[in-house]
Formats: sequence, C-alpha cells, structure tokens
Amino acid sequence: MDSSKFYLKNNLAQTNPYMMGIDVAHAEGLYIYDKNGKGYLDLISGLGVSALGHGNKVVNDALKAQIDRHLHVMVYGEFRQDAQVQLGELLASTLPTQLDTCYFVNSGTEANEAALKLAKRVTGRRRIISFRGAYHGSTHGSLSVSGNEYKKTAFQPLLPQIDFIHLNNYEELTTIDESCAAVIVETIQGDAGIRMPEQKYLTALRDQCDRVGALLIFDEVQAGMGRAGTLWAFEYYKVVPDILTLGKALGAGLPIGALVSSRENMAQFTFDPILGHITTFGGHPLICAGAYAGLKYLLSTNLIAEANEKGQLLHDILIKHPLVKEIRFRGLYFAIEMENAAIVQKIVERCLEKGLITFWFLSCPNAFRLAPPLVITMEELQTAALEIIAVFEEVK
Repeated sequence: MDSSKFYLKNNLAQTNPYMMGIDVAHAEGLYIYDKNGKGYLDLISGLGVSALGHGNKVVNDALKAQIDRHLHVMVYGEFRQDAQVQLGELLASTLPTQLDTCYFVNSGTEANEAALKLAKRVTGRRRIISFRGAYHGSTHGSLSVSGNEYKKTAFQPLLPQIDFIHLNNYEELTTIDESCAAVIVETIQGDAGIRMPEQKYLTALRDQCDRVGALLIFDEVQAGMGRAGTLWAFEYYKVVPDILTLGKALGAGLPIGALVSSRENMAQFTFDPILGHITTFGGHPLICAGAYAGLKYLLSTNLIAEANEKGQLLHDILIKHPLVKEIRFRGLYFAIEMENAAIVQKIVERCLEKGLITFWFLSCPNAFRLAPPLVITMEELQTAALEIIAVFEEVK
C-alpha cells in the first residue's frame, strides 16, 4: 500500500503512517462511501462500534428528539437527567442482580480506568492481576494492564504492582492472593486474536478471587452487546463478575463507556474522598439517548441469536480455503489465522481495494479480524465471504 497519499490534513494528528485512507462522504447501513461514490462494506463495524449498522433510524430519531430537549447541562452525577436514568434502568434489567448500578463515562478505556480505581477503593489493596495478550485501552492505567509489552515500552513507567498471568493456565491462579485488589480479564481476548477462556478456567478464576477477596473485572468493551452471540459474553460461561466494563457498541455509534457493579461497591466513589471518580461529559444526554434506543432496538430483535448462525456460516465458507490455518470465533467475532503477517497484509489491502473493510490485530499479526454489523443478512454475509475467498485466490 502506498501510504504517501494517505495523510490526515488540516492539522489533524496522525496515529500511524499506514492509514487506510478512505475519504469518507457518508455511511449508511453496512456501507461507508467515499467522496468518489465508492461503497465499502464495513466488515469490522468501525472496530466493534457500529453493531447496528450506520445510520440506524431508531437511533437517529432518538438523537434528534434529545437534541430538541437539551445537551450538556452539568457534569455527571449532579443533575437528574432522564436519558441517563432510562439507559441505566434498561442496562441493569439485562444483568444479574448484583450488577445493578451503572456509571457512564466517555469510553471503554475510561471504564477500565475507573474499574481499577473502584477495586482499589473497595478492597484497600493495590496489586492488580491481568493477562498476557490482554488489551484494555491506551490510557496510562488501561495500558498498564494490557499485555503488549512493545506498545508500553515508550511510556514507562506505568502503574506499579501489575502482574500478568496466562489465560487458561491453572497453576498460575495461585498468583492471585490476599494482596490483590482485582483481576481484570476480557471474557474474550480481542486484540490477542479472539482467545477464549475455558469454562472450567473462568469458574476456577471466579473461585480464586472469592477465596482471597479480590474483585473480578470482566472487560466486555468489545465482546459485549451481542457480538459473541449472547447479549453479554459472560452469559456463555455463567460466571458473574464483580465489575463489568462496557463501551464500543453500547453507544450505537456514539462514544460511551460504562462500568457496572453493585450499589454497595459504587457507593465507595462518594466518600473518602467524595467525587472518587468524576467526568464532565460521561453520561452525556445525547449519547445516553442514542445508547438507550440502540439497546432497546437490539433487545427487540433476533439479531443476537442470529449472530451464532451467521458466524457459523462465515466460518464454514472461509475454513475450506487452504490459506486459512485456523479460525477462532464466537458469534460474529472472528480471527482468521493465516501462515504469516505478510499474507495478512496483502489480504487486508486487497480487500480494501475491492471495497471490503477488514482489519489487523495489534498483538496477533498472523491473523486478520472480522466483526461485521449484527444487522448483516445471511445472504449479504455469504456474498462477502465469497468475495474474501476470491481475495485469498489472488494473494496465495
């Protein structure tokens, strides 16, 4: 890919020298259109955000109605705002009773930052356990508990007293002891290339946390909101966390994060010190209105259950090609493992040229990701899969 022509102009910061370079005009349904009128099938949902597609009418109507009411009126937690209340009630209604209190923030990484703070406040401890291959965000605290050491080196020192263990390694569970405030884990490791805990392992992890009094934090920023074929990925395991963090698809296309815990735990943010976590724009009424409409819409459809059938279809078509070494997936959350990173690079670039948006993993270079909007039909998914097969044939 010639990256020289791809640059963010007009004083915008660049995050990498190899941006995909679509000059966006508008987006609708499954497609993003450039200024030349070319449509690109979004097979990664804007990295997990646009699970209901682009420009969902139900969400857009809710946003328009909220704009006419009010936008920002006060920092989070000082005024009662209907949009926040409605979203909190609906969200809590989908969760186990011990996860009954929501704190809305600006992003998934802020939700994880706040979750780490809450665990320290509740337990009075400082040590945190995370996992090799984890990705929890790019701010200092979230980066500290992420597992890609290369990405962290330039920003040291990060948070102290962070230790890492390996997913599905039972012997390392003894590392979790009475010094630990919390263990933070993705219920499905995303950036590591869709790596999943074993059922027995997640149960053993829950038991060990209970044994030593450490809080268990499930990061479902990417895996939640129906992506993995259940509304919340932890439902698959029937293991409940002490703190749940959410983001990405929760906002139905707008920026939001949330941490959810018990009312007793959340109360710890209100004293010693008061305002233990504060946010100006967290719980913004416009975004809460959109998130509420999006979640209500999702719950009114069969999209979550259909994600499993659609995912199986996609798997069954792609796995037959000899270039594919392995496919790891649950629902519509995919890592397609190839022989090496060079082939992955060619596939992602050629797909883009043909109008298909796929993407890489930061910590799993031999695989590329697919996470299409949940609203994609079986027919549309089959067509996309066959087009990817055609790309495989070109690059093999």
